[in-house]
Amino acid sequence: YDGRRRCCGGGDPAVKWLTDNGFEIIGSGAAASGSGWATTGKLQAKSGEQFFVKQAPKPAESMFKGEAIGLRALYDTSTVRIPKVYHYGDRTDGRDGSYIIMESLQMGGRSSMYDFGVDMAKLHLATPTVKEAKEGMFGFPLDNTIGATPQPNGWMDDWAEFFRVRRIGHQVKLSRDKKLRDLWEQVEKETDGLKSLFKDIEVKPSTLHGDLWSGNYASTKDGQMAIFDPAVYYGHHEAEWGMSWCASFGSEFWKGYRSLIPEDPGFRKRAILYEAYHKLNHYNLFGGGYYYDAYSLLEALLD
Repeated sequence: YDGRRRCCGGGDPAVKWLTDNGFEIIGSGAAASGSGWATTGKLQAKSGEQFFVKQAPKPAESMFKGEAIGLRALYDTSTVRIPKVYHYGDRTDGRDGSYIIMESLQMGGRSSMYDFGVDMAKLHLATPTVKEAKEGMFGFPLDNTIGATPQPNGWMDDWAEFFRVRRIGHQVKLSRDKKLRDLWEQVEKETDGLKSLFKDIEVKPSTLHGDLWSGNYASTKDGQMAIFDPAVYYGHHEAEWGMSWCASFGSEFWKGYRSLIPEDPGFRKRAILYEAYHKLNHYNLFGGGYYYDAYSLLEALLD
């Protein structure tokens, strides 16, 4: 189906896995999306199921394990629409590479942004499925990526410390920029290691998509909004909105979300912190004007 790199043809490991697990594959075709690092395709089973397959030249441990476990963590909350993960693994045909098999969502319907907001609130209110998060810890069972940037997720029991070390501090270190480092050290000092931003609120671990912008959600034909391509971890629910500047949520979305999760005191200041993480990541990925955005946001935390 792809003139450059073929996915899901005869002898394909994804087809073999599905066949070995009781699905008779009767057709294959192109997927609506792809990337420079993965080949994508769709498979049709005789029983009616449709599967979305991604393949890559690197091992599953580095390419698809984080995505698969993250999607399953979201899926297990039974809240917002998530593509089901069937399997991921390394090729078994003697060639290098790996693959992931997911449910193929039927996109193209119209969804209520109010209902999407309600579903996201239900996601954030759902009891985490992982033992450490149930016990109040922040992180994820494995490190993953935010875009192409490594995202460390080692468990910590203090949210302010987690975000200071694993999120902003990590991105500032990756930038190798002295001005950013000096400014970040000033922010750390004046906010008592970010702790002053969380006075008088209780922070509990929520299941977060982690990279929610307009390119990572879409309406399905059954009218429900689906989210995908996550960078999942367990954290403060407000951290989900660090990409709001390019998410196009709108007032109806926020009405739905706030109907279940009211705005906590200090949210506007913490929103600056959470946006700074993503702007720093964008600077580390793409350079350019994101540097000034990130710098200005960190400066605003000193006000």
